[in-house]
Amino acid sequence: MESIKRKNLSTEKQNINSRAIDHKSISEILHIINSEDQKVAEKVKEAIPEIEQTILIARDAIRNGHRIYYVGAGTSGRLGVLDASEIPPTFSAPIYFFNGIIAGGDKALRQSIEGIEDQPETAIDDLKSVKLKANDVLIGISASGAAKYVKSSLDYGKSIGAKTVYLICNKEPFLSVNSDIIIKINTGPEVITGSTRMKAGTATKMVLNMISTATMIQLGKVYDNLMIDLMAVNDKLIDRGTRIIVQLTGVHYELANSKLLDADKSVKTAIVMIKYSCSKDEAIMRLKNNKGFLRKVLS
Repeated sequence: MESIKRKNLSTEKQNINSRAIDHKSISEILHIINSEDQKVAEKVKEAIPEIEQTILIARDAIRNGHRIYYVGAGTSGRLGVLDASEIPPTFSAPIYFFNGIIAGGDKALRQSIEGIEDQPETAIDDLKSVKLKANDVLIGISASGAAKYVKSSLDYGKSIGAKTVYLICNKEPFLSVNSDIIIKINTGPEVITGSTRMKAGTATKMVLNMISTATMIQLGKVYDNLMIDLMAVNDKLIDRGTRIIVQLTGVHYELANSKLLDADKSVKTAIVMIKYSCSKDEAIMRLKNNKGFLRKVLS
């Protein structure tokens, strides 16, 4: 019965557009893959209402001192870890805002650990180890919706009062879960049958980008479309931060760079220092009084 149900998943079906791909030239193979990939964004668009709901609960959770956790196995888990790891340097956000948990731990980031997704008991241990709490947000990622590790994670999260989101790349999940929100991205059959690292993986990355980016925008980490809260930890980012200051204040590059260093490499702080001709401490206080929103400080 399980086999019959599994074969009906869209991600397990054979893609008629890539039949006989082993007889194609490299150019033909690439055009087939590219053509299928172009369908992904439209499928993600269909799920924007559910993605928006997820962002609202993520934003409110962080505002109230709670955390966001991505959990998944294999490619799904790796993508969660990847997205979470980019939040601190991009937005100077605390490392605990977004967290990635992958079945099998760090070793599974570099090599496949087969069968780990079918061990539901390890999911509960992993969530207990990170001290998942009520009102944290748990986003379970499973292309097919068949990963027992992810189902167990969401069931446990629900049982302790966490907000739960189920992100799948099928019409319906293989394993049903009582989740607050279900994001369904029906990416359809893969170019290589069942290889969900392809279209399903692309869709997952797009959705996670949307969730984390929009959440950070809602928390005042972006001004206009500029990365004003970046972590200026290397030459490239110091230069980018300096150019942002030049753009928003009109001062010359050398002064902007000097103010950035005076502001402990905080772009927002440097901008306020220049705009109000004030000290670093006063600039920090102005930002704090406006919950970190530069637009409110400058308005």
